[in-house]
Amino acid sequence: MKNNYLLEAAECRYGAFGGRFMPEILMAPINELEKAFQASNRDPSFQSAFTALLKNYAGRPTALTEVTRFSEAIQGPRIFLKREDLLHTGAHKLNNALGQCLLAQRMGKTRIIAETGAGQHGVAMAAACAHLGLPCVIYMGSVDMERQAPNVMRMRLMGAEVVPVNNGTATLKDAVNEALRDWAESFPHSHYCLGSALGPHPYPEMVATFQSVIGKESRDQSIDLFSKNPDLVIACVGGGSNAIGIFSAFLNDPNVRLIGVEAGGHGSQLGEHAARFQAGTRGVLHGCYTYVLQDQHGQIAPTSSISAGLDYPAVGPQHAQLFEERRVEYVVASDDEAGAALKMLARTEGILPALESAHALAYLIKIAPSLPKEQYVLVNLSGRGDKDLPQIMKTYEK
Repeated sequence: MKNNYLLEAAECRYGAFGGRFMPEILMAPINELEKAFQASNRDPSFQSAFTALLKNYAGRPTALTEVTRFSEAIQGPRIFLKREDLLHTGAHKLNNALGQCLLAQRMGKTRIIAETGAGQHGVAMAAACAHLGLPCVIYMGSVDMERQAPNVMRMRLMGAEVVPVNNGTATLKDAVNEALRDWAESFPHSHYCLGSALGPHPYPEMVATFQSVIGKESRDQSIDLFSKNPDLVIACVGGGSNAIGIFSAFLNDPNVRLIGVEAGGHGSQLGEHAARFQAGTRGVLHGCYTYVLQDQHGQIAPTSSISAGLDYPAVGPQHAQLFEERRVEYVVASDDEAGAALKMLARTEGILPALESAHALAYLIKIAPSLPKEQYVLVNLSGRGDKDLPQIMKTYEK
């Protein structure tokens, strides 16, 4: 561990995972953020304002849609999609963006910093900041900017400054690095809005809390539709925010099987995928002790995925603990499998999922024939695929 990193007391952990490994200069703003977040959790007025934004601006609750033709095509059981693709801006990311922007205003911050990979967090931040009147700077790897061009245009149209990052692999990991550098220089008046349930405490807890609305709605809708919890819940796992959001409502029900699907990329060698639980080892990245893809010298390994939102080399600490406890099964789906799943859902149901969400569908396609037909399966459709059209069409042309 480098000398310029400090580990705070171990209460910030999920089992062995999590903590705060950050430069000393950032410990003060992180402590300030934790106190503000805990206070907001106890403040009915903050919770009321957040709930109102989710309902009246974001469009919650999102639908639970049964996809009978898709199920028939894959010889599966009853399958329901949690339609986060119908949320304003097209993905689950807006839940967290609105919550953190409200928190930033509560703390008196006048500027928002963010990073984005697939662009969905960036679009959500741009929208939330425009709606709440906050200036917004978003760091994005130049590789991701090219393959997610529609989202770059959306961010800029909503007034956000999108800063290209050319360092390293020019993807999400490098965008996070630049965002953290900015925050270290500007934290007296800036808030860094991390987009997934990872990073130093309190970010994993905070993001999971703001995303828990997905699970709460899913549980209530399941009871209304089929009078019980689903038998199986599946979600894709990049950093892990959409997955922990939906899993959170079912963790204490041992009858609900939970599956998280990572990016299998195009091969099994290090650098050809982003499967942290298949090939990763314990380590520290961006302030958090978790499972990390790294080489034998401890250097962070490159990743590969057709999906810009799943190619981060680490995973949220709560997922790491759930993996250790074997409460959640973590599996992989390849680029080709995700592309085929996207195409099948589009053609059978008229729903175009994000490439991230298509990984969850791809693994369901694998196991569907073996599942009892009377089972109820819930898939978190974490985003829509409009942003992926340039990438999809390039793949199909090849």
